[in-house]
Amino acid sequence: VQLQASGGGLVQAGGSLRLSCAVSGSGFKINFMGWYRQAPGKARELAAEIFSGGSTIYADSVKGRFTISRDNAKNTVYLQMNSLKSEDTGVYYCGVDLMSALGHVNYWGQGTLVTVSS
Repeated sequence: VQLQASGGGLVQAGGSLRLSCAVSGSGFKINFMGWYRQAPGKARELAAEIFSGGSTIYADSVKGRFTISRDNAKNTVYLQMNSLKSEDTGVYYCGVDLMSALGHVNYWGQGTLVTVSS
């Protein structure tokens, strides 16, 4: 299983970015997918998660500004980030929780840097 994230970059405060993360491989069932972020000097934290049935969870700090979605046919999760703030700066990681022949497993993508300039 591999996760390939893309879409990070430099944007001015108030701008938008869209992150994508594609999960490749076979022989698994995805339970939930999510985006997590790590600001400089801080621990990694949840930004948003989306479950197989479509329900979502958002960190309070991103509610109303970020939207997580998924394309089940492509095993891809997206994060639309609007009204970006300088405090959204950090490395964004996609993660997936899945069931396979190995059992219940979590995988992480390589991270994509988001920099919001004020």
